Amino acid sequence: MRIRVIPSLLIHKGGLIKSVQFKNYKYVGDPINAVKIFNEKEVDEIAVIDIDATRDNRPPNFEVIAEIASEAFMPMAYGGGITKLEEVKKILLSGFEKVIINKSLHTNLNLVTQSANLVGSQSVVASIDVKKGLFGGYKVYTDNGKNSTKLSPIDFAKTVENAGAGEILVNNIDADGTYKGYDINLIKEVASSVNIPVIAIGGASCVEDFAKAKQAGASAVSAGSMFIFQRPHQAVLISYPTQKELKQKLFKV
Repeated sequence: MRIRVIPSLLIHKGGLIKSVQFKNYKYVGDPINAVKIFNEKEVDEIAVIDIDATRDNRPPNFEVIAEIASEAFMPMAYGGGITKLEEVKKILLSGFEKVIINKSLHTNLNLVTQSANLVGSQSVVASIDVKKGLFGGYKVYTDNGKNSTKLSPIDFAKTVENAGAGEILVNNIDADGTYKGYDINLIKEVASSVNIPVIAIGGASCVEDFAKAKQAGASAVSAGSMFIFQRPHQAVLISYPTQKELKQKLFKV
């Protein structure tokens, strides 16, 4: 079965950055330029997340969103600072196919329901950031991984599904940017608890990691560092697996 492979682009202070465990931001270039490069690489979809918007308590930057959308030839999802239904409408009218909602899942869950009713569940992605506690057990975090909600990601995944989300993006914060592979146990737990697609993100280093996430129940996989840096020296080089490699190592699994 073919699953989607989605580059995740983080925007901080107008630039494209990459983080490690939601910290240690490294500037890697211009997001518009990255989108133009990905246009040429047969990318399934791209996720664009403004990590400043929610923290700065400001709405999405619609000027930047429109500019990115005008350059993209593939489906796009946007997240960051979305708190109102009008913002959802404006983002989708600008040319994005999906919105990614994170903080508002906790402050205004009804936004998910309203958005799904207006534009369809397929356009609403619930983003769940997770950490494992010192004594085991996963908890959902907000505010770029700073605050624990004490909620179980399994229970919370069911909550957002019931609210109308069409997909769940699940991220283990501790795996972010580490190249250590996805948290397979987390993916299994979340994917088996809901009936909507789960997108795995956090820790991917190779196509084989995608295959493991798929076997664990992920319907799509996303990555940042793997598509932006060339290892081992972490030089910036935007890349994407060839369709031949994906067919051999992922789609046939």
